[in-house]
Amino acid sequence: MSEQTTGNSAATTGAPKAAKPATELWVERTGTRRYTGRSSRGAEVLIGSDGVEGVFTPGELLKIALAACTGMSSDFPLSNRLGENYDTVIRVSGDADRENEVYPELNEVVELDLSELDEAARQRLLVTVQRAIDKVCTVGRTLKAGSTVNLTFQIDS
Repeated sequence: MSEQTTGNSAATTGAPKAAKPATELWVERTGTRRYTGRSSRGAEVLIGSDGVEGVFTPGELLKIALAACTGMSSDFPLSNRLGENYDTVIRVSGDADRENEVYPELNEVVELDLSELDEAARQRLLVTVQRAIDKVCTVGRTLKAGSTVNLTFQIDS
């Protein structure tokens, strides 16, 4: 596996900081339309076609990434207000437009028990949570803004 890097210039004010190595991500083909996604941190996820049991489709992983990013982005404001052990489920859905091979709309529902809060406190918390998600959910921000995808091929000859 090869790695492409781009130069990054950083301000050199003081001692240089040790750069944390970037997590490498890749998929390996394990069968017809079946892959295993891997990370250099040891994580694995099974990926395949819609009809294959025990795997996520790439589109499902996209949706899960969005929901997970929303959850992680909202974790601090929610745990600060509701306590460290609050429960939440974030459901995400959206049908593919198969003619154009895109997801034109993704819908998230954050399920929370806010029954202990009065209406004004609920509204303040939800505004704070929405702002946190809008500010730091990289997946959601990328999907909303669009992204350039660069594809290259490394050919063994």
